[in-house]
Amino acid sequence: MSSTAKQGAVPVPNVVLQSSFTMPVTGLGTGSETNDDLTVKAAAVEAIKLGYRHFDTASFYGSEQGLGEAIAEALKLGLISSRNELFITSKLWLSDNHPHLVLPALQNSLRSLGLEYLDLYLIHWPISAKPKLKKFPYDDDDLVPFDLKGVWASMEECHNLGLTKSVGVSNFSCKKLENLLSFATIPPAVNQVELNPCWQQKNLREYCKAKDIMVTAYSPLGAKGAIWGSNDVMDSELLKHIAHAHGKTVAQVSLRWLYEQGVTFIVKSYNKERMKQNLEIFDFSLTNDDYQKINQIKQERKVKNCAPPGGFVIDDLWDGEN
Repeated sequence: MSSTAKQGAVPVPNVVLQSSFTMPVTGLGTGSETNDDLTVKAAAVEAIKLGYRHFDTASFYGSEQGLGEAIAEALKLGLISSRNELFITSKLWLSDNHPHLVLPALQNSLRSLGLEYLDLYLIHWPISAKPKLKKFPYDDDDLVPFDLKGVWASMEECHNLGLTKSVGVSNFSCKKLENLLSFATIPPAVNQVELNPCWQQKNLREYCKAKDIMVTAYSPLGAKGAIWGSNDVMDSELLKHIAHAHGKTVAQVSLRWLYEQGVTFIVKSYNKERMKQNLEIFDFSLTNDDYQKINQIKQERKVKNCAPPGGFVIDDLWDGEN
């Protein structure tokens, strides 16, 4: 895959996954509480013009159709010469997290996207909900036992059929990854998790590095404005101080920090100027003093905030790990 963008666009570095395929460091996220096809399409086309080549979607997001239309439009306009220039990720939702539903779910995603294959298919969460019950958050009564071994075998089948180049997981702790690796024929190429300067996940990052699992950060800027998000990253006085010293934004400092940790990241913004700024992180480096400040930031997971009263507690999924 080429990481070279069209003239005037920012070239984005690639990383090599253990599946031997390359993935652009920066991806555009499409998870939003207010997605519609026209908005997603317009944002994705603009992102391609700016240099984005990695796009992250999921069956639950309601953005697959719009993203697929954007890919078709980009090809029509000559913004890309072939679909192979893009890296497309989608995810298996909880209600499809059953061995017999994995393949049909992926086929549905491909139909929505208008694609023949994905570059990466992820198990969205390490839990299962009752089939056809597509919502979030779930109550305890909505959940059923998760057959990880059976589901992963079906993920491997999708890979072997050529419907996805790589397979991976999302929101998996070290303990859950260890369980998966004990029987996986094809190990997960990626673990996509909440990760930012306010939730640095050092133990998980070290574990994944040792196992050659690429970590992808979602909510890398704290997902300000989202139901699960917070203002902690963007309002951090320490990050503001670092940003001022470099002549950069807080967002750029946060993304640069992630880049220097050797992880990839998914940034969700449909604002043209912010999309552009989020790519302009490869022309500076953080200092040792910057790192000392970032290490002082109070650590707190945010995704737990979207658990419903009386429903399952998302923190329980992490086995007490940081």
